[in-house]
Formats: sequence, C-alpha cells, structure tokens
Amino acid sequence: MFFVKKFERFVLTLFLVFLVSVANLAFCAVAWSADAEFHIGIATGTVSQSEDSLRGAERLTEEYGDSAKGGMITHVTYPDNFMSEMETTIGLLAGLADDPKMKAVIVNQAVPGTTDGLRRIREKRPDIILLAAQPQEDPAVVTAVVDVAVSINNIARGYLLPLGAQKLGAKTYVHISFPRHMSVELLSRRRAIMEQACDDLGLKFVFETAPDPTSDVGVAGAQQFILENVPVWLEKYGKETAFFCTNDAHVEPLVKRVAELGGYFPEASLPSPLMGYPGALGIDLSKEKGNFPAILEKVESTVVAAGAGGRLGTWAYSFDYTQSAALVEFAKRVVEGKAKLDSFKDMLDCYNKFSPGAKWNASYYTDAGTGVRNSKFRLVYQDTYIFGKGYQGLADVEIPDKYFSISRK
Repeated sequence: MFFVKKFERFVLTLFLVFLVSVANLAFCAVAWSADAEFHIGIATGTVSQSEDSLRGAERLTEEYGDSAKGGMITHVTYPDNFMSEMETTIGLLAGLADDPKMKAVIVNQAVPGTTDGLRRIREKRPDIILLAAQPQEDPAVVTAVVDVAVSINNIARGYLLPLGAQKLGAKTYVHISFPRHMSVELLSRRRAIMEQACDDLGLKFVFETAPDPTSDVGVAGAQQFILENVPVWLEKYGKETAFFCTNDAHVEPLVKRVAELGGYFPEASLPSPLMGYPGALGIDLSKEKGNFPAILEKVESTVVAAGAGGRLGTWAYSFDYTQSAALVEFAKRVVEGKAKLDSFKDMLDCYNKFSPGAKWNASYYTDAGTGVRNSKFRLVYQDTYIFGKGYQGLADVEIPDKYFSISRK
C-alpha cells in the first residue's frame, strides 16, 4: 500500500511539473508574440520559379518569426504564371495593407503587376515602406511608387560577364532569352551592352531565343528545349562558347549540358551556388542548408569531379537569397529607427550581414537617355567565383564610361 501511494504521488508530481511547463511555454509564447510590435511582408516566387528568393524569406521568418504565430514576418508567394495571373499578384500585395501592424512590404522578384499592387498599398496605407527587388518594369515607373528599388547591376555586368568569359578562354558568347524579358528595360539594356562589349573584346555575340517558362509550354517544356538545343549550339559555335540565360528555370538544364558536353557557364542572371547546380549535378545540400560557405565547397567539389572545373561559376552567396534577407532586415532597421531609407551604407550593411567575406560593388541607376541619376534605384553586384579557380576579381574592374550610356535596343 505504501508503494502504491508513493507511486501515485510520483505520478501526481510529474503531472504538476507538466502543467507548469505548459504554462511556462504558453507564457513565453505570449511574451514573444508581444515583442512583434509590427509586421513586415515579403512576396516571392515559388520554389519552381525563384527558389533562392523564397529561401531568403524563409531565413528571416526563422529569425523573426511568422506573423501568423505571433512573429514579425508575413511571407506570401505569387503565382508561377504571374503574367497570366497578374490580378492575383496585385490582389495578393494589396491585401497586405489590411494588416494594421504591417509597416513594410518587400517584393522579390518584383514581377509585372508589382507596381500596381504596391500602388494600391500606397493609396490605402501611405505609412507602409515599399521595397522592390529585381523590378521587371520600367525604373521610372517603379520608383514613382516605391521607396527603394534594388536590382542586380546589369549595366556593369553587361561588360563584366563577357570579360569574365573571355578570361576563361571563350571565343563566342551566347545570350539566351525571350520577348518578355527583352521588354524589361535593364535586361534589354544589359544585352545591348554585352553585344558591344563582345565586339570590343573580340568575342562573337549570338542571341538565341528559348521558350518563356510562363507560356503554355511551362517550366518543363522550356527546360526540355534547353536540354535539346545546347548540344546543337555547341556543335554550331564550338566548345569555346560561353552561355548566359536570363531566366532561372533555364539554368539547371543549361548547367547540366555544359558540364557534360563542354563550353562555359560563368554565372547565372541571378547568381547562386544553389541556382541550377543541385538539380543538374545531383547534389544533396540538405545538411548544408543556409550555410553558403559549405554549400559552395560541396558544389565546387562536385563540379571539379565532373570535369567541369574552370568552366562553371557563380557568386559565393546567392544574390536572390541575400536580396530577400537583406531587404527585410533593412526594412526592419528603418522601422526601428536604426537605419535610414536614403542611406546606401545602411542598406549594404544588411547585405554584408548575410554574405560575410564576399566583395560587393554598388552604384545608383543612371538613365541612359537623360543621364539623370535615380537615387531611389540602386544597383549591386558581387564578384564572380569560378569553381576550381576561385574569384575572378571582377568587382575591382574599372568599367569604361562608354558602357553606361548604351541604351536598350
């Protein structure tokens, strides 16, 4: 009987300890929830269209919590077929203004429809800070609505990418795209600069058209086209050919074929060691998730083992990942009064937080026609890293002034 009562007291004690633990967890959850005095919204593409931008948003959600669970971050994704579902994107963004605690909204990538969506936020809630990353609409139109727009420096890269390809030994430079992307101001202007740079550097410039993944063929059809045509292009132009594509979905099949058959792929339009390489080369990076030095090392060893060392490259830190994370961090600091919207330094400090050791170069956007600098539109780029060789030192290259005045075709 003594042992029975003792056992009952023991069970009762365990139960009381359990209740106290649950109460403490509930209290901590309430206390943590109370810390989220404001919300920040970020809209990205899905895994199939822009995985890195999505992962960057997830990184900040892990750090600051999901607003649905008492945290700070509200992460939404726009449709893969955003061109045909533009109203969905607009409504998705406009709906973020309905949250009374919303203080900032970031869109990465800022696909067509973003400007209208953000304009509706501005009309409803002028207090909300608006940031657009990789805007695919005219810079003047975008910056008339947002507080800051940030894009990869496609003006500088229009010269640097052919230069980097030449340094690797390329004699032909193949630019792959489609009409929708060529209607984007910065993408079209980059193509024009690339063509001039190739001419100046002694490279043959070739433009090849591939299917738009947002068209009826979808991502699978667009990728199949690349798989089938890279061998044709290598046969036509030779193995001393560097390839570049403007769309993320085209990267994986392009990397796969170049690694197998020859040619060069110095860097993606939105560079990252996660962009195309895991799928193309069968690399499992689940253990390295979020650790870019470890990711870079594992991808590099796989590329070299595949016999493609010195021919494939990237940025050490994903641009799209860094962009999502850095701009959410920047918005947070601005809301908290720890950073200023008009401070280039404050913004780059946020980029450095998520890319330690990488070298960045940055400038303001200048209109090619008017020569007017747009201080609300900022351009950034990171040095190129070639697997098996290391950094190319392109972030230190002085770009001839003439390339900054070349307009889109």
